[in-house]
Amino acid sequence: MVIKVVKGNPTAEELAAALAVVQARAAALAAVPSEPPPVPDEWSTPARVARHRLRTPGPRAWGRTYWPG
Repeated sequence: MVIKVVKGNPTAEELAAALAVVQARAAALAAVPSEPPPVPDEWSTPARVARHRLRTPGPRAWGRTYWPG
């Protein structure tokens, strides 16, 4: 790990305190177990939408899709 001071002139104690905070944060993140990815909701799966194959439309299907009756 490399820490670079970009601005200012920190003392050795200030650098040690900053390094301790960074290391504690890194150790805390490493100790947390990784969670499995969330399971998507069932309604959003593409397999649910296309479970059954649609029937082939007949020759006059275009007229029945727009006009009522």
